[in-house]
Amino acid sequence: MDRNIEIKARIDSVDRIAHIAATLADQGPIEIAQDDTFFRCEHSADRLKLRTFAPDRAELIFYRRADSSGPKESFYLITPTATPDALRESLTLAWGQAGRVRKQRRLFLVGRTRVHLDRVEGLGEFLELEVVLQEGEPAEAGVAEAHALMARLGVAEGQLVQGAYVDLLRAQAA
Repeated sequence: MDRNIEIKARIDSVDRIAHIAATLADQGPIEIAQDDTFFRCEHSADRLKLRTFAPDRAELIFYRRADSSGPKESFYLITPTATPDALRESLTLAWGQAGRVRKQRRLFLVGRTRVHLDRVEGLGEFLELEVVLQEGEPAEAGVAEAHALMARLGVAEGQLVQGAYVDLLRAQAA
């Protein structure tokens, strides 16, 4: 399993942050349409989602992280698949769907950090930072890096949100 430090913040303008991110980035922007189907998991910190990019290209992603605002450690495992519709049907029959999230993502790479600028259908605009940790590296190093990049992008602590997009959509519907 791989590890990263992740934060999520509600932002007022993807375009404003994209302008700043472009000046810091080693790569990007890369535009990615994503359709995520979440499946029920036994433990509240666990997530299993099928991220579909095209009819013949998707990734099954398992991850575990705390549902708290601010930088948090995440463990994840990604398995590519060329048959997303069949896999979605199998997982739905076995576990049941927990929700679906459709978004347009603009990705920048700033050093080892993935900067995601997301327009999420039904929710609005968000920034996600994922600082990839090295084997054995303490989480605190990634947390410090995430805080420093947040400051450079002009994102305040008060903008941070907790939970996955699917959780935010469920809460909004309730």
